Amino acid sequence: MKLFDVYPLFEVEPVNGKDCYVYDQNQQPYLDFYGGHAVISIGHSHPNYVKRINHQLSQISFYSNSVLNELQIKLAKKLGQISGYEDYQLFLCNSGAEAIENALKLASFENGKNQVIAFNHSFHGRTNGALSVTDNPSLRAPINCDCRSHFLELEDSEGLEKLLKTGQIAAVVIEGIQGIGGINVPSEKFLQEIESLCKEYKAFVILDEIQSGYGRSGDFFAHQKSGIKPDLITVAKGMGNGFPIGGVLIHPKFKAKFGQLGTTFGGNHLACAAGLAVLEVIERENLISNAKIMGAYLKRKLKGQSGIKEIKGRGLMLGLKFNFPIKELRNKLLKEAHVFTGSASDKNVLRLLPPLTIGKLEADQFIDKLNQITKKLDEDAAISIN
Repeated sequence: MKLFDVYPLFEVEPVNGKDCYVYDQNQQPYLDFYGGHAVISIGHSHPNYVKRINHQLSQISFYSNSVLNELQIKLAKKLGQISGYEDYQLFLCNSGAEAIENALKLASFENGKNQVIAFNHSFHGRTNGALSVTDNPSLRAPINCDCRSHFLELEDSEGLEKLLKTGQIAAVVIEGIQGIGGINVPSEKFLQEIESLCKEYKAFVILDEIQSGYGRSGDFFAHQKSGIKPDLITVAKGMGNGFPIGGVLIHPKFKAKFGQLGTTFGGNHLACAAGLAVLEVIERENLISNAKIMGAYLKRKLKGQSGIKEIKGRGLMLGLKFNFPIKELRNKLLKEAHVFTGSASDKNVLRLLPPLTIGKLEADQFIDKLNQITKKLDEDAAISIN
């Protein structure tokens, strides 16, 4: 049997990792400034993470959600304490897309409405409901639900109120910081308007913090800078540092009913062990503060660098917007400089999503390697012109 060939692959195979680096079969180190789509939050193979998972595996790795699981309770309590959402409820699942599906379902169950507002350049996942609020029609198969979703530009307050006035909107779903869309940050004012208008017209605010959450922005959640309190918050990616886990933080006004939501693997023992390890390390090593400090450091050092038109984002969720498409730059960073970075739907944006554990050493190393490659590209361009 062959693999179903749906991923364009780089010719690199990481076989082990340590903190901010991964290593190939020849033990060539690669500086990881992408974290596998922002998944690696506390660094590769963190000792506390490895210890917790190994210990749990030696005890029990899985049983269904039909029995008590103290690890789920511990994880919910710890997440509430660190995030500042102690009065919320937690539903555990396996992925970001599944978290979005359940958040959309909860909103619609609660107010009986069936339309959703999302935003241009958004990405919320590849499952049916998540695709309906993802701004990429090419990902939808004919069978996918053509849910009544409305897409607006970020900051379009007038369009937002016009749609909410219809009384048909179940929820407004927005990323704390748009990731795949090109590191687009909604303004604090716009997030506040969304909250206010949703309250007025009896719709719910779903904050997608799947990529921007867990300290990546320099706050636990990116939206917290605006002071709003969403009705539903979706999490995944950095939540498990590579172990599949996701969740929905649910406002206390939502009342649970037996059978309303469900999952086979969500909140299993190993997933909860991974989730607890991540929160413990974030807290003990002050990684949220480090994300803020190192993000500011990178912005300061990168300002004015060759070809960079704009530096977008906050904390360690940054987008370098160049005055040219970054595909060749990204390929050369990987093949020649041995640095992993990310792309975006904006072809000129290089996405940076390193582990929250990076220090000035790794930041300076990245900047040096970026300068080397951009200098080569400039020289090659000059030769081709001549």
